Amino acid sequence: MVRNATQEDFQRIYEVINDAAQAYKGIIPADRWHEPYMPQMELEEQIADGVRFTCFLENDEIVGVMGIQDKGEVNLIRHAYVSTKRRGGGIGSILLRELVENSPKPILIGTWKAADWAIGFYEKHGFRQVSEEDKNRLLKTFWNIPDRQIETSVVLKDQRQSA
Repeated sequence: MVRNATQEDFQRIYEVINDAAQAYKGIIPADRWHEPYMPQMELEEQIADGVRFTCFLENDEIVGVMGIQDKGEVNLIRHAYVSTKRRGGGIGSILLRELVENSPKPILIGTWKAADWAIGFYEKHGFRQVSEEDKNRLLKTFWNIPDRQIETSVVLKDQRQSA
């Protein structure tokens, strides 16, 4: 079942993000990794900044989450994670389809350059990497991340829309 997150879901969203983010450990640059990957305060800040989460539930338990953030002319997909024990079962595809189908705006996605599996997942769903020049411009325009993260990230856009 897919539904919008509520305030009561905060702890479980936090748990899913940090469980699933273990896939990045040893893959992304060491200076970008920390434990927990997303501290509770950062998750609170992301929500306060307009990230709205959609949850995938299985047996009344949240096992996947994906956020979307309205940035004016575009929507950003933010913090897409599926619990380690449920990865590879189509949950991420269901969540992404839900957000894309309900977005009246072009969608951009940022992820780690070293996360080949994440890039491949988005490409399978019609997203394509933008040029390095566009990546830098888009990350500086629509995201609030440090320069080091900009260096180590990619941006993908939905090929069915323009951004």
